[in-house]
Amino acid sequence: MPVQNRTILTRFLIWRLKHISHRQFLYILSIIVGFLSGMCAVVIKNGTHFIQLLLEGKLIREYQTAFYFIFPLLGFTIVYFLIRYFVKHTPTQGIPATLYAISKKKGIMKSFQMYASLLLAPITVGFGGSVGLEGPTVATGSAISSNLSRVFHMNQSTRTLLIGCAAAGAMSSIFKSPIAAIIFAIEVFSLDLTLVSLIPLLLASLSAVITSYFFFGNDIILPFSISDKFTLSDIPLYILLGAVAGVVSIYFTIAYDRIQKFFDRYKSPVKRLIIGGLGIGVIVYLIPPLYGEGFDVINALINGNTDLALRNNIFHLDTGSFWVVILLLAGLVVFKVIATSFTLGAGGVGGIFSPTLFMGSIMGFCTAKLINASNLLSTQVSISNFTLVGMTGLVAGVLHAPLTAIFLIAEVTAGYELFVPLMITAAISFTITKSFSPHSVYAMELGRKGELITHDKDHAVLTLMNLKNIVEKNFVILRPEMTLGEIVHQAIVKSNRNIFPVVNEETKELEGIISLDDLRPVMFDQKMYDELKAEDLMKNPLTVIRLELDKTTDVMKKFQDTGSWNLPVLSNGTYYGFISKSKLLTAYRRQLIDYAEK
Repeated sequence: MPVQNRTILTRFLIWRLKHISHRQFLYILSIIVGFLSGMCAVVIKNGTHFIQLLLEGKLIREYQTAFYFIFPLLGFTIVYFLIRYFVKHTPTQGIPATLYAISKKKGIMKSFQMYASLLLAPITVGFGGSVGLEGPTVATGSAISSNLSRVFHMNQSTRTLLIGCAAAGAMSSIFKSPIAAIIFAIEVFSLDLTLVSLIPLLLASLSAVITSYFFFGNDIILPFSISDKFTLSDIPLYILLGAVAGVVSIYFTIAYDRIQKFFDRYKSPVKRLIIGGLGIGVIVYLIPPLYGEGFDVINALINGNTDLALRNNIFHLDTGSFWVVILLLAGLVVFKVIATSFTLGAGGVGGIFSPTLFMGSIMGFCTAKLINASNLLSTQVSISNFTLVGMTGLVAGVLHAPLTAIFLIAEVTAGYELFVPLMITAAISFTITKSFSPHSVYAMELGRKGELITHDKDHAVLTLMNLKNIVEKNFVILRPEMTLGEIVHQAIVKSNRNIFPVVNEETKELEGIISLDDLRPVMFDQKMYDELKAEDLMKNPLTVIRLELDKTTDVMKKFQDTGSWNLPVLSNGTYYGFISKSKLLTAYRRQLIDYAEK
């Protein structure tokens, strides 16, 4: 290529290869990705708060609460038209979409994902959608890092690592918790914690949190410091809290999954918008604290202010009554996941991290209030501590991220003295929920399909492999009515393979297979050339591989169970080719080497 025809990017890439090592360039990109993720958090947060201030601060408080019913439906309508006429792609939900890109798209994310959530999430939440902003921020940062990696021709392993850096940067910027953000990226995206991956994650998280401090100052989402000490006598109570968190996590998982399946039945986005919009409108009108993310409710409960948490009570119940408060708060736990699911089902764009914290704080608060009201103890338990630890329990259970949950609360609140109860509650909640649901809410659908990257390296490598790339098609195809003579002259002579598929010419269905070993006893007996046909010689394969249904792990097991070296592949019921064990293992080794570079 003549020098004058080279683009600026090409000249930069050539210069970079000569002067900057791959590792050094990775560090530079991780800092850039962290900064961009931090900026995404700034834009999404400020955009959402501006809309909420404009709508909730003026119209609702100064006029009437009927707007609680109108705003969500209006917000979903705006989102619908923006998707249809501006974005022109249906955005999938944040973190699950990123997990899918890593598992099945080699970390490649479409360009529209860089701005779709950035535009749609503030409208969804600002107009009252009961979801969080963490997922859209992670998805936006991940899409930017994915496309940035493609611009600079990064390989798949580096692209995946930079997506993890974007996730760490987004969480670090939102919560100002850089350590928890790194752990979140490792737990949720199943990144290997090695020196190669740790330093980029550290740089991205640090870059993002500095960006957050620059724009938000010292303001944090959970402005609270621990004042009540942890004592050993509280351990049984935190064990109880962990068990309660496990049960609530299972409820969250079941309710969320069933409501999403309900909305999946409706293919029309307009129908989903109407059903979901009306549903969330009714819920938010009757229960105003479910409007938006809900961090004001969380902070009110941490500080023991139930009046603020239960403001605008539509039933005008006396919040001075203990059982009324417990009943209303329990209603928030029950209906928050429903409101979140309806928001996402209606076409809104948001995440479930904030709803999980919301439900966890209320669960912990109610548990502490009930323990204190029972008078079983000589002293009162700390309501603020239980509120904080409750959030840890639900994040550990719902998101299957116990370490993230522990370090997030400890780091945000400087509550390192609560490490023991945080660990107890998170471990119990995670164990209970994991035994019921092997995959988190983020990963349920991918997990059911076996398409989820996990910390199990063998499974992760098999998941990353593409079966279509290892199917061999250089086999001579026989027809059932072909005679032995035709097989010898038209197949054996021309083929360098020792197996022949017998395929129906009309339906393209696989009738059977013939191996060279089956033909040797008769292939030299010319008397049999006109008597024997392929249908007489063929036999059924020990098993078949179904391209659309079988996962790579299933294929590996089929080879192990049958002892075969070649297995036929069917696509939509018709013959497609063969997969050989040798080629499968070769592809596995190559993928393992590439994966190990992470």
